[in-house]
Amino acid sequence: MAMTSVERMMKVLERKPVDLTPVAVSPWGATVERWRSEGHLGPDEDVAEHFGQDLRTAGWINSVADLDFQPVTIEETEETLLQLDGNGAKLRRHKLHDSTPEHVDFTVRDRRGWEEHIKPHLLDVDRRRIPFEDYRNARKFAAEKQRYFCWGGVAPFEQMHPVCGHEYMLMGMALDPDWVKDMVMTYANFTINHLEVLFAEEGKPDGMFFYEDMGFKGKPFMSPAMYEEIVQPGHKRLFDFAHSLGCKVIVHSCGYVEPLVPGLIEAGMDCLQAMEVKAGMHLPTLFQRYGDRISFFGGVDVRVLISNDRAAIDRELEEKVLPVVKGGGGYILHSDHSEPPQIDYETMRYFVETGRRLGREPA
Repeated sequence: MAMTSVERMMKVLERKPVDLTPVAVSPWGATVERWRSEGHLGPDEDVAEHFGQDLRTAGWINSVADLDFQPVTIEETEETLLQLDGNGAKLRRHKLHDSTPEHVDFTVRDRRGWEEHIKPHLLDVDRRRIPFEDYRNARKFAAEKQRYFCWGGVAPFEQMHPVCGHEYMLMGMALDPDWVKDMVMTYANFTINHLEVLFAEEGKPDGMFFYEDMGFKGKPFMSPAMYEEIVQPGHKRLFDFAHSLGCKVIVHSCGYVEPLVPGLIEAGMDCLQAMEVKAGMHLPTLFQRYGDRISFFGGVDVRVLISNDRAAIDRELEEKVLPVVKGGGGYILHSDHSEPPQIDYETMRYFVETGRRLGREPA
């Protein structure tokens, strides 16, 4: 008998056999627009449901420090917009395409700036930060479709750098680690305080999906020792909270984060996503080292999908995914990043349908 998406995801996250490999997709907005214009998707069709995605996420808590602050435009060109935001950050964003904003300057550069401008805003629950309706609707939709439902949102690393930037944050880890530890624990408690309100009123999810981009090409942003001393306590607080609700923990991190994986496992991570190939992550190696303790989500080189070469996709699935699903590991099919508009619709359909069939079969 075929499993539901909920059953399939729960089995995978427990590293148990499934009928089919569960699937998730993350096409860019421009990719969806292209596929709609070509007639592959209806005007209002849900792209995740179109591809039979096995999980849904919702509930992102608004972590901007000062919710009452109105962004101030400092400079605007035809292509970019430079603004001061409610975190006291000056960020330049592109107007014509999606991209990571350029970090121009920050009000918070040290402990004093944090304690004066940011921390006081984060100590009490503010219901404006909680997307009750979106969470409620997504949870209901997931239940109707029998999809695995995750709360999804950022964790301390991704909450800190919008306030002080990566450079000041990392300098703080080296020169004033107690300041950064205070930020980590403040954000961990902030998130839990708001989630307790959300879950009490709208019901708990099946799992929790934390976004933490802690690496770049070839290296993580911090050493394993720094992670364990400064960031891990906040992660453990969050992951323990998730486990207390019976929720599995999925952690997303772009970049090369393999040196941090043992610490993440110790903190309570159940599944790692997205394992970015061009940054140096290698799914079969990760499975060999950690596959008895965690599941995996992604790790398929998106550049292979961009090539629109089906033979190359077959090789990538055979080399990266097959050793995991046939080796007794838990695996969710996904690229190692989001999917840009160079990917043909037929390519994405082929990837999803071929990868789904790699689900383990009884011996």
